[in-house]
Amino acid sequence: MKTFTATPADIDKKWIIIDAEGVVLGRLASIIAMRLRGKHKPSFTPHMDMGDNVIVINAEKIQLTGKKREENFYWHTGHPGGIKSRTKQQILEGAYPERVVTKAVQRMLPGGPLSRKQMTNLRVYAGTEHGHEAQNPTVLDVKSMNKKNTRS
Repeated sequence: MKTFTATPADIDKKWIIIDAEGVVLGRLASIIAMRLRGKHKPSFTPHMDMGDNVIVINAEKIQLTGKKREENFYWHTGHPGGIKSRTKQQILEGAYPERVVTKAVQRMLPGGPLSRKQMTNLRVYAGTEHGHEAQNPTVLDVKSMNKKNTRS
């Protein structure tokens, strides 16, 4: 058998909608990163953008375990003494609560030009309203995927 390598004609992108209400941030971000890269497809090719278009709604209602709401995000402005920080709670209550989900997914993807291209296929919304009804997205139930198997 010959090894299959996907070409741009072989790529079939779908639209997926994910409700983030009550889902743990890290588990949600890993599922989204896998869908954006296309690793869930049997025809996955690492150097091609094979992933689906992902819409995340209710980003402001995600769950953070432990004391992660009080932990800081740090960034640097590039100027001397320009280190900044904000807690995740402040970001979720602020003007852009979808940034917490976006940054978590971005940091789960490998760096490089292909990952930046794959991030353009992610759309995150704080509430339930989104403007992608015309694409007929299919619902991905993330809550049932993350349930732990408990043995009696």
